[in-house]
This record gives sequence, structure tokens and C-alpha cells, in this order.
Amino acid sequence: MSQIRISSRNFFHNISQIAAKTQSIEKIALVLKDNAYGHGLKIMAELARKAGVRHAVVRRVCEAEAIGGLFETVLVLSELPQETPPEDIHITINSMEAIDRIPKDTTVELKIDTGMHRNGIEPGRFAEALEKISGRGLKLAGVMTHYRSADEMGSEFFWQKKRFDLVREEAVRIGVSGIRWHSCNSAALFRMSGFDEDIARIGIAAYGCLKMPSSFFPPDLMPVMSLWADKIATRELRAGERVGYGGEGVVAEDCRISSYDIGYGDGWPRREYVLPDGRSLVGRVSMDMVCIEGDEERICIFDDASKAAEQLGTIGYEVMTGLSASVKRVVV
Repeated sequence: MSQIRISSRNFFHNISQIAAKTQSIEKIALVLKDNAYGHGLKIMAELARKAGVRHAVVRRVCEAEAIGGLFETVLVLSELPQETPPEDIHITINSMEAIDRIPKDTTVELKIDTGMHRNGIEPGRFAEALEKISGRGLKLAGVMTHYRSADEMGSEFFWQKKRFDLVREEAVRIGVSGIRWHSCNSAALFRMSGFDEDIARIGIAAYGCLKMPSSFFPPDLMPVMSLWADKIATRELRAGERVGYGGEGVVAEDCRISSYDIGYGDGWPRREYVLPDGRSLVGRVSMDMVCIEGDEERICIFDDASKAAEQLGTIGYEVMTGLSASVKRVVV
């Protein structure tokens, strides 16, 4: 069977690097959305708890419920609940209209659109939003934003941060207190010279696939996920024989070719690819298998999703989240 291995050592190493920047592990909110970036929601939630992480971020209410009790707070980014969730589950307000659709007594966090123009309210409507939240009987626990270019050269990051800081100053003027403020994703945290917010929402850095210009001095992170496949069958082929659909894999000399149980049915792309050990796939990727020269019982498809993504013309996020939930995840 194909298998995704989760390195607990590498994960704990990454968390320590992040905590050094936030100055406290208590200020890390681990992003566990989309099956923990493909690593396995419950597996990573348990590892995070073991590491001392106290806050989590997910996409949907069902994800928050699945890891209930493991964290002090779980922030739901996208979905609105049908009924009032437990107090430790926080719901993100992404628009003024959403306020009217959230059940009374729900704990909420208000998102400010500082320039990404995807979700959140306009900064100029901050006071109006607070009044509406109070009128609806909702419990405000935090204010947040998201940066669109924290991992790129340029001034846009600082422009957005300034807009968020102005909202924070307005909150002080009108007497808002007792809530948490957060704007940093992985790239933004390591872009800043310091850190003065209540939590940082950390996703890709925790999984060891953060990509930033070297001039930003990114931290020493290690990939947490590797993908492996087991052998199905081996056969001896002669020079000139062809392998797979369309006979696209042409054997240059007499050799052994083995099939392995990973394919696009498991979320592995149907593209040419070179393994970490330098061997190329032979022929097309099939729905549930690939062919490689050799006869090992198990092969490593990738040990670093970022490096695999470079070959595949995409980003590490897509490689990891694209892997089927049916592929077995094991902690090593």
C-alpha cells in the first residue's frame, strides 16, 4: 500500500523554530485546514498538543468538532454554524452580511480586509461592525487580517500592516479591550523584525515547506511529509520493449521494471517525474500505479513536497493537499 509518513521529529523541530520567533509556544495557532495540509487532521492535532500548541485554525465547523478538547481555541475560517457552537470554537466574520447569519452567543473573530480583497470588512466600517456584533448578541474574541504578499519582495506587506495597525489604534480609542489581535501567517511572521501580536496563524512553516526569498532570512525548517509506495509486481524486459498505456515508456536496455501502488487515483499528478534517488518514472502514470526501473519492495516518491512541486510546476501546498485522504498516514 502507498503510505504517507509524518516525521514527528521534523514537526517538533519546526514548532521550536516558530516558537523562537513568537517568543512563546502559547502564541502559535496551528493551521489544520484541509486535512492539515494533507498530513492528517487528527494526527497533526495530536502532535501539536504534544508539542504544547494551544490554539488551532481550521476551515470548517466539522473540523473544529473533530479536534474538540485538544486546544483552548479553534478558529473556523470559512463556514458559519447552524447553531451556537461551544465557546472554544470561534467563528470568523468575513463580511458585514455574515453577522446577521451567525447564531446568538457565538464567539466570533472579525476579519479586516486590509488589501487582499478576498474576505473581511473594510477598515472604515470597523466601529459599525462592532456595534452590529454587539446588537446581535455575539461575543467578540479577536480581530484579524491576512497579507497578500508577505512572501514577496516589495512594500505591500508593510502597507497592509499599517492599515491593520490603524484599526488597532482605533480600537484603543473607542475602548475595545480583552480580545486578541493577529495578522501573521507563516511568511509574515518571519518577515517581521519582531512580533507583538497575541497569536500567529502558522500553516506551511509548521509543515516545513515555507518558500521565501533568502534575503528574508527564512528559518531552518524540515519537511514533515514524505510519500512512499509499495511494489506490486516485477518483470524482466528487453531493450526496446515498451511500458504502460500507449507504450510511451521505452526500455533502453535489458532491465527489471516494477510497478508501484501510487497514481492519480491517490492524488499523484499524471506528469513526468524524477524520484529523489534520480530515477525517472517509466511511461505514463496510471490511475493507481507507476513504473520504475528496479525491484525494491518500497520506494520514496518524495521526501520534500517543495522539491517535488518544482518538478511538477506547482507549489508544495497543492502537492500535499492533493493526496487522497484514503492514503494511509503513519507517524514515524
